[in-house]
Amino acid sequence: MAGTGIAEAVATERLGVRVRKLRRERGLTLEGLAERSGVSRAMISKLERGEKNPTLVIAAKLAEGLEVTLSQLAGVEERREVVVMPKERRMTMHDPETGFERQLLSPSFGGRGVEFIRNEIPEGSTSGEFPPHRRGVEEYIVVEKGTLRAVLGGEEHLLGEGDAVYFEADVPHRFDNAGEGACSYYLVISSRGT
Repeated sequence: MAGTGIAEAVATERLGVRVRKLRRERGLTLEGLAERSGVSRAMISKLERGEKNPTLVIAAKLAEGLEVTLSQLAGVEERREVVVMPKERRMTMHDPETGFERQLLSPSFGGRGVEFIRNEIPEGSTSGEFPPHRRGVEEYIVVEKGTLRAVLGGEEHLLGEGDAVYFEADVPHRFDNAGEGACSYYLVISSRGT
């Protein structure tokens, strides 16, 4: 199995097992999930068998089709009063096509809640286009370093270091590095009950 997948910390086989489990829990066939997510039946089948690891955007489409967050798709952390997230245990996803890196800074709990994420985009690269989230999902972003172009539902917003943006994430969205050097930003995804 080639190491071309998005999740360095998440084994291809484990991610495939998780997708199959969530799909079956929802009573979905491969065709049903393909229709809901916009990901081909063949790709889902290969992923479930552990033969293929998706790009970050394909994983996001599958998560939306399964009505879970990207972090929940990768695996759920058990809820506790205090959860320490050591840097070396942080779930990191790396898209080999774009170099886009996503680090989950908060634990991933089942159900709805808040995710705290640090993203980094190499110079001249992009996150790729994420599909719309379900209604009730909001995203809050603050740029740590560099210049970020946020394309939210077709509208472009240019953000510099320290700039912040909020949006209702039920629209397609993409983030591009619009400057020199790496661009990093913090993202909070809030999922309200629907």
